[in-house]
Formats: sequence, structure tokens, C-alpha cells
Amino acid sequence: MQEHTQLTQRQINEDLLDTVLSTPRWWLPATLVAILVFLIGASAFGYMLNKGVGVTGLNRPVFWGFFMVNFVFWIGISHAGIMISAILRLTQAEWRRPVTRAAEVMTVFSLMSALMAAPLVHVGRPWRADLWVFPYDFARGIWVNIRSPFIWDPSAVMTYLTASTLFVLVCLIPDLAVIRDRTKGWVRAIYSILSLGFRGTPRQWKLQTVAGILLSALVLPVFVSVHSIVSWDFAAQIGPEAWHSTIFAPYFIIGAIHSGVSAVATLMVIMMWVFKWDKYITRDHLDSIARLLIIVATTWFFFFFLEWVFALYTLEDPEIAMRDLQVFQWPWSGMFIVFLITAYFFPVPMWLFKKVRRSLFWMFVTTIAVNIGMWLERFLIIVPGLMRRGHFIFDWGSYHPSIIEILMVAATFAWVILGMLLFTKVFPLIPLFDVKEGMVFRDEIKIGRRTIPASIRE
Repeated sequence: MQEHTQLTQRQINEDLLDTVLSTPRWWLPATLVAILVFLIGASAFGYMLNKGVGVTGLNRPVFWGFFMVNFVFWIGISHAGIMISAILRLTQAEWRRPVTRAAEVMTVFSLMSALMAAPLVHVGRPWRADLWVFPYDFARGIWVNIRSPFIWDPSAVMTYLTASTLFVLVCLIPDLAVIRDRTKGWVRAIYSILSLGFRGTPRQWKLQTVAGILLSALVLPVFVSVHSIVSWDFAAQIGPEAWHSTIFAPYFIIGAIHSGVSAVATLMVIMMWVFKWDKYITRDHLDSIARLLIIVATTWFFFFFLEWVFALYTLEDPEIAMRDLQVFQWPWSGMFIVFLITAYFFPVPMWLFKKVRRSLFWMFVTTIAVNIGMWLERFLIIVPGLMRRGHFIFDWGSYHPSIIEILMVAATFAWVILGMLLFTKVFPLIPLFDVKEGMVFRDEIKIGRRTIPASIRE
């Protein structure tokens, strides 16, 4: 990390608290647009509640569509917070510092969108969503099937959401104390409550640091379990041939990391462009995350290749017919080609060039392309797999999403954008204390009993 500007604590406070203590001109129009899109999607949801799930494109046997695709997609995006914040924090990668909070906050809002996208919508009657947790009827002794991954899903996702929220709150405390000392009146009173009496004593700093490390370590098993359980939602199904794969759990996890880290890279570019934080998030940071993405994407493609090898090795007629549908029959063949190009064959060769890795425009384009491809990947796993007639299913069917589904999917994207916009108005999106610590480490470092000047610490 050679590109660096040494800044004082006062400069850091002024730059990073600017969005909190003042309102940029673009913030209100962007927030209103996000609110409008979300309200339109909420209205579509209300219409579906009134008329029933028949207003969607879901049918027999394609009982999963846009809702479930969006659920898996947002769960994948949520893995960005753990990959960037927890893992890189434990490995002490210096370049993580300006982007950890943005990744963690995106994790929280992505998980909320995932919950909106499927569990509360897909059941048709959200007021009976308690079937996942509580018995349906005490009198008749009807209980949920605790052996089903559909029961494990809410437990894993809610645990992940709770841990991610705690992660954000613990790391926010020192910065909230800084805002408290720069505000007056009722605003100061609110930030005083939120900062939990933080005064910057050595004991408080020690507790805050230890809490961050412990949460990083404790949330890693949840990180692995969440998308594994999501993959078992598919692998445990009897009918669809393409879902009976033993590598679905690691395949889904590495795919989630691929899409999540790409989303963080997109967010980094937006933060550099919109907030003018190029002194904090530099082109070196883009270069580092692009190098990480090359490794992650190639690992994901290896698992994708293995999935096809395992599927075709047995030469079973239903499995071959399923793959033929995905690759050679329109419109699935077109989606398959777009998916492969956007998820791997376009971005990865581009990231091999240093000029691309350090370009805001090309990093934005390539990372957006990755998430377009990964969304299509989830669509190609779910819908073609359900279209073919299987065991205990006596219908053939196709799937065409209705405008209701499209509006509700758009609402989940608007929710994440709205959440990020509101967060930037109340809290700093770049952790002040983490950046200040990085400045000190670059200025001087302790080796043994001596403190010497240092230009880099990796």
C-alpha cells in the first residue's frame, strides 16, 4: 500500500463527519427516489396479500421464482461484511480499515432484504410465518419438522443478523462519542445515550478492541452455516435432479463471497466518487480488493466446474436432460451465456490488468457485471430445476414473473439503498477510530521496546 496521505485527527473528523453534521445536496433526492420505489413495492405486496399468490408467476411445479432467487442473492451479498471485516480484521490486513463499516452495514440491510424477499412474502400468508418456529396447532399436536433446513433457515439468518448488528454497534461506539462531543442540545443527548458513556480510557479501548476480535471469531461459524443451510434448502428436495449435489454447501458459500466482495468493491467506488473520500479509499484499496476477487472468482469457477462434472459423470438421463435445458434451449441458453460471461469470463481477465484494477469506471462496471451474473446463476439453478416433471409431480410448467414480483424485487434493492443513505446521515460510514489507528501505525510503530518511524504495516 504505497499510495498514502498522512492526515491529522482533526482532518479525519472534519472529512468523515461531513455527511453527518451537514446534508449534501444529492442526499434528499436520492432518498426520496428510494422511498418511492420501496413504497411501490410495498403496495404490490399489499395487493398480493389481498388477491393471493395467484397474482405472481408462481405455478405448479415452478413454486419458487423471483422471491427465492432474490433471497439467495441477498444472503450472498450479506457475506461481504464477514469476509471484509471479520476475516481481514483477524488477518490484520491494513487495507480493510476504510471499508469495514460499509461492508458490515451492507450485511445488515442485505439480511433484512433477504428476510423480506422470501420468508415473509413467499409463504403467501405472512401472518402464519410462525409455523417455522412454533407448533401450528397445540390442540391437535401438529409440530414443525425440525429435520428440515427450512426450519434451520430462520434460526441461522436471525443469528447472523443479530451478530452483524452487534458488530456494527460495537465498532460504532468510539465514533459516536466523537459526534457527541461535536453536537448540542437534544442531538447531543441522543448521541450521549448511544455512545454508552465512552470516554476513551485505556480500559474502554481494550474492551472495545477485544469485543471486535471476539465477534469476528464467533461470527465465522455462522458465516459458514448460513449459506450452507440455504444450499440444503435445495439439496434436500426430492424432485429436481440438478439440486442433488454434495458440493452445494461450499459452492454456495464461495459464490456468496464472490458476489458479496464484488458488491463491496462497487460500494468503494461509489464512496470515492460521491463522497470524495479518495484520501481514505485509494486506488491501492481497489487494487487489493480486485486481487482478492481474482482468487475468489477462480475458486468459485472451480466449484461450478465440479458441479457439472458430478452432474454428468453418472450419465443419468434426467440429469442430462436438465443440463440440456439449461444450456441448449432458449431462453435459458441465452441466460447461461450471459451468466458465464458476466460472472467470470469478462471481469476476471480484466482484473489481471493493473490499469483496470485501479480504474474507478472499470471496477464499477466489472463488479456490477459480477452481481448480474450471480443473480442469473441463482435463477438458472432454481427455475429450470423446477420446470421438469419429477417424482410426485404430474405437471410440466414454465415461469414468467409478473409485474407484482418485479416491483417487490425492486423494493428490496431500494430498501438496501435507502438503509445505506439513512445510515450515512446519522453515523459515519468510514470508522474514524480505525482510520486514525492506521495513520498512527504508518507514522510510527513499536518494535520491542523502541518506537520507530514506519511507512507501511502489512
